[in-house]
Amino acid sequence: MLHTFRFLVLAGSLAVSAPALAQSGGTKADPAVLAKIKDEGLNRSKVMETAFYLTDVSGPRLAGSDGLARANEWSRKQLADWGMTNASIEPWGTFGRGWNIDKSYLAMTAPYYHALIGAPKAWTPGTNGALKKRVMVVKAASEADLDKYKGQLRDKIVLLDVANPPKPSFEPDARRHTDEALQRMAEFKLEAPTATPKPADLKAEEQLKNRRAQAALRAKLLDMVQAEGAAAILSSRGGSDGTFFTSNGAPYAADAKPALPEIEMAPEDLLRLIRLAEAGLPVEVEMETRTHFQDKDLQGYNVVAEIAGTDRKLKSEVVMLGAHIDSWHAATGATDNAAGVAVMMEAMRLLKAAGVQPRRTIRIALWGEEEQGLFGSRGYVKNHFADPATMKLLPDHEKLAAYFNLDNGAGKIRGIYAQGNEAAAPIFADWLKPFADLGATTVTLRNTGGTDHLAFDAVGLPGFQFIQDPLDYGTRTHHTNMDTYERLPAADLQQAAVVVASFVYQAAMRDQKLPRKALPVVKTTGQL
Repeated sequence: MLHTFRFLVLAGSLAVSAPALAQSGGTKADPAVLAKIKDEGLNRSKVMETAFYLTDVSGPRLAGSDGLARANEWSRKQLADWGMTNASIEPWGTFGRGWNIDKSYLAMTAPYYHALIGAPKAWTPGTNGALKKRVMVVKAASEADLDKYKGQLRDKIVLLDVANPPKPSFEPDARRHTDEALQRMAEFKLEAPTATPKPADLKAEEQLKNRRAQAALRAKLLDMVQAEGAAAILSSRGGSDGTFFTSNGAPYAADAKPALPEIEMAPEDLLRLIRLAEAGLPVEVEMETRTHFQDKDLQGYNVVAEIAGTDRKLKSEVVMLGAHIDSWHAATGATDNAAGVAVMMEAMRLLKAAGVQPRRTIRIALWGEEEQGLFGSRGYVKNHFADPATMKLLPDHEKLAAYFNLDNGAGKIRGIYAQGNEAAAPIFADWLKPFADLGATTVTLRNTGGTDHLAFDAVGLPGFQFIQDPLDYGTRTHHTNMDTYERLPAADLQQAAVVVASFVYQAAMRDQKLPRKALPVVKTTGQL
């Protein structure tokens, strides 16, 4: 049974704040509608009910999986039931094979029995029955290190080294942005491009180079392990206290070459196996994974729905809001990103409940396949607006007023990243004024990356991500086996839905579209 969280909103505070909500430079937003959004969102929210269906009911929502298909269909139907028009599941292009887990079991059986924490890496095959095998530790800092393992791995379960062993931490997992941190964001100044790389840029370039080298070495290691006849692989990308990070262990392309079964583990469990094996004790592991591929439909999909515009001149223009609906598979993808989807769906519900008559059309998009490279949003932008490779603009490019994104965990909104758009920043500052009592006050010119607003920004469209409190997103839930419904604070998601709905409504009612930055310049061959 779901608990309903209710917050009392004083009629006086609504009356005081409503006029301020409408002061946004050329807007025709109705203060009464904005007050209704706040009242509905804080007193009669359905955001946690939506999150429940996206997580507990739909399950993990890996790209192309059965769980993602369930979530797509449920979301489409729910948006239609709330009165949205043109609710559909729209293909964005070819993705690749889907993948599902049917069974996963892992335990140490010698020198004693102990259940182990882990899950199959995405797109890896099953074990074709239960395996009970001796283990072999493989550690390689360079390609030359691989030679010493040749002839020793046949029929073994290979243990890969843990690059980042857990260490005691004296900092809390969860935190909120401090006033000082928000002030630093607000004071951020854009700098003119320089020919000389900055130290931070050089450091990022070096880190990228190292990651690519590590990925290349791992690929050669996996090829060697498979060629040597190993039975399976146990690995860890890190974590602590039983938490482990997950990822894909094999390509999802339809013609991808076969890989070995691989389970990603909590580092504490894998390190114990390694210590025992390196001490010369006979270590035996029992494991069974059953996975199956979905290769009948290789398309990727987005869920879209609309509230139709009513202004004769502006209804062909669109304000968009969105969040990615896919997740990783070791948990139910609550903070990444059922939280964002639930907030954006709730924002649409709030707009309908408030009886909005937007001048522009409002369109929600729930993106698929974000975790593999923003594929859903990039495919949508390419199909509807522009190709970033050529910057050939489609007619609808001119009609997008703004895009708002949510994908930084389950924390409440503290403001918005203006993404270097200096002309939009004062508009956003004005729109945030009524939400100071809810903790949303900050506009920063900083860019932020890693999520779907980048697909819009890449073709010169005004795309924005909200600033959110981090909570335990980066320490405990992001891409881990702990990303479950329990990590969702109801009050934070309710607040976020109110802020988003108000921003979307303001953008839909302005006389003008939001300001745009200059169009990106396509680099020609040989251009730096």
